[in-house]
Amino acid sequence: MNKLNKYWRIFATGSAFTLFGFGGILLTLIVFPIVNFMHRHNEYQRKYSARKVVHKTFKMFVNYMSFVGILTLEIENEEQLKQHKGKLVIANHPSLIDVVVLISIIENADCVVKAGLWKNPFLKGVVTNTGYINNEEDPDTFLKDCSKTFEEGNNLIVFPEGTRSSIDKPLKFKRGAANIALRTKVDIVPIILTVTPTTLTKELAWYQIPDKKFTVKLVVNPVLSTQKYRETESVSNSVRELTRDLVEYYKEEFAAHE
Repeated sequence: MNKLNKYWRIFATGSAFTLFGFGGILLTLIVFPIVNFMHRHNEYQRKYSARKVVHKTFKMFVNYMSFVGILTLEIENEEQLKQHKGKLVIANHPSLIDVVVLISIIENADCVVKAGLWKNPFLKGVVTNTGYINNEEDPDTFLKDCSKTFEEGNNLIVFPEGTRSSIDKPLKFKRGAANIALRTKVDIVPIILTVTPTTLTKELAWYQIPDKKFTVKLVVNPVLSTQKYRETESVSNSVRELTRDLVEYYKEEFAAHE
């Protein structure tokens, strides 16, 4: 029975990734053209509607994974997310589906995404129509786009690690998240993400699944004010200090949740 269950979950995982890929194509070829036509004279409304479509689609995708017995999703303090507008949402990055889960629970979500997704045949249409922010934009343009999305009331999702966590390496954050927070003068919503048992990591192929279905747990923590870091004259020094403090914050949170 255990082997049969595992084979089923391998099949179900494969079906989920297939569904995800074809879903991206379906959105690009059918749904987004309709949205763009309906709001052809209003760029803000086009992007807003496209993001709402992606939010609902990702929610259905996560529900599908739960229905077929791949994962269990647990969220602490989810109601807090509904109250936040114009915040920088950061999270650690243990698995491949982290951004999908986050967008599925944050309705007004914007994202900083890798430039490679604009070349991905399954996701190019999604990132283009939603107006998600390219992490390889010119620095001035990048910060202007971040400021604009905050002004529009969106919560911007960023993974400070820049890539998925490595199991055997210490936690390390790049300075991008702190740079965005201080230069756009916004506060931070930290989310603690755990995936148990470990799966869909950088080191594991999608079919190397655990012996039982995995649990994705999100803990939405209180807002972290960046005010004290913005009171110094040197933004560069403050960015480095905030980055160090965020790493220590996450280490302490990991220890507490263990």
